Amino acid sequence: MTALDAAHAAMIASPDDDAARLRYYARLADAELFLLLDREAQGGQVSPRVFQLDDGPVVLAFDSEERLADFAAGPAPYAALPGRVVAARLAGRGIGLGVNLGAVSAMLLPAEAAASLADLLARRPQVAAGRPRAVHPPRALPPALAAALADGLARGGGLAAAAVVAEAEWDDGRRGHLLAFIGAASGAEDALAAAAGEALAFSGLDAGDMDVAFLAPADPAAAALMRAGLRLPLPAPPEPEPPPAPRPPGIDAPPRLR
Repeated sequence: MTALDAAHAAMIASPDDDAARLRYYARLADAELFLLLDREAQGGQVSPRVFQLDDGPVVLAFDSEERLADFAAGPAPYAALPGRVVAARLAGRGIGLGVNLGAVSAMLLPAEAAASLADLLARRPQVAAGRPRAVHPPRALPPALAAALADGLARGGGLAAAAVVAEAEWDDGRRGHLLAFIGAASGAEDALAAAAGEALAFSGLDAGDMDVAFLAPADPAAAALMRAGLRLPLPAPPEPEPPPAPRPPGIDAPPRLR
């Protein structure tokens, strides 16, 4: 059973549970999908095979090569793409998405649902322009948001030294959640804001429910947030590959012919 199978089963078991439905879409966005093509990709250009159904045109994607081959009854051209990329490519084209047809987690998303997924993935929280007057522990942090943040930030290994969420109090009297990335790598702000936006979207909360800030480790506000806030786990950056072992002299020399 794949992660997408498990999320699909949980959604089907609780059809009125919005959190289960959003978790399925989160897994779909994260999954590597094998998109069935009409012909082999040429120069990075892909042409999905479009099926005309009564409810409109759809393209098909599977979460494993084996499932695609089973559906196609043999080898077939495909492109391996993240689910979020597939959704973005379908947005605004009036084309739906069939997922894992023929498998236990078969799902047919009409064009409107595929567009809604693309809209969810495009959401971004507001980057805080000022500094909070005070920060407090996140007493009212919804469990769905905490879980979604953990999932979303799992892809942020090496992009920041720390991620902290707290309840911030601003000069205008407003209070709300603040997600601070401390020591973000240069140029990583957009990727981290996107991960935070997806976490908000898949938690069921509105993007206005949380601000995002990027702070240097030496900033006094960073120390205050680390004391008061909840530190979120960030995966460690990938280990650099060791340099190749030295090769004995002459091993790369051409063979002698005689």
